Amino acid sequence: MEKGNKESPWKLKTPPLSSEFEMYKDEKDGKEILVCTVGKTVLHYDYRCLNDLHAMLKKHKDWMELGSADEQKPAKEGTVEEWGRSPKNPVGGWYGLKKGLRGRFGMYIPPLMEKLGLAELTHEAKGNRMKAK
Repeated sequence: MEKGNKESPWKLKTPPLSSEFEMYKDEKDGKEILVCTVGKTVLHYDYRCLNDLHAMLKKHKDWMELGSADEQKPAKEGTVEEWGRSPKNPVGGWYGLKKGLRGRFGMYIPPLMEKLGLAELTHEAKGNRMKAK
């Protein structure tokens, strides 16, 4: 079983189950981060996003659209992606930590939350949603 560390990363699939990627917990500059490897691209997210997103979804009490988008594109209103970059979230902005690669929060964080038992996800070709467990 994957341990979620560099030697044994979590093996995950995007919400539509069309692509595989890996994720693990690490530390950078004294801060806990999630390292997400998609092909040759490596993204970093603030580790606290897991608890923060879970708390927000618990308060939301219903399904929420994921709405994944690259950093350079606007996030659809009312989606997990929009929340993951909003000045109104607990970190006051982006959970993505690598400039230019801070987006796609709604694509890569929800499958990890599902794996950890924190959320339920739909697995359609498009328009996937999640809710807290």
